[in-house]
Amino acid sequence: MISSSLGAPNPNALWLNSRGMWFGYVLMVAFLHFLLMSVPFITTGMAWTLTHLIHNVGNYVMFHYIKGTPYTTNDQGDARRLTSWEQIDNGDQYTATRKFLIAVPVVLFLLASFYTINSFNHSVVNLLVLCIGVLPKLPYFHRFRLFGINKY
Repeated sequence: MISSSLGAPNPNALWLNSRGMWFGYVLMVAFLHFLLMSVPFITTGMAWTLTHLIHNVGNYVMFHYIKGTPYTTNDQGDARRLTSWEQIDNGDQYTATRKFLIAVPVVLFLLASFYTINSFNHSVVNLLVLCIGVLPKLPYFHRFRLFGINKY
């Protein structure tokens, strides 16, 4: 893990390994879904599709677009050009935290596909959203900037 002063781990990635993070993460996704279900004109399938969409777009922005760390660290600028995803577990691939964060979009995709009864329009949207949520997390895209976007 990229460390700050005195060898302390980077707090930008440390919270993902903290106790109860997975449970809290699932609770936040469930709260988002129940919030969408409380809107009168949104069907169950539409609510799952919107939950999937909001979750994956939010994850993309938070984990794959924003670079650096919001904390003052003495890491000599090591984390300055890394996204949050690249800072998790010191860049080690397929750790338990990374597997969990890859599995959540897949489970949301399956739930959205099931509750939309495989409607073509919903399936296309859900498949594109799944690509946004999973492809940047694959090891091939580690420190890779597609078309030079977000290079600096």
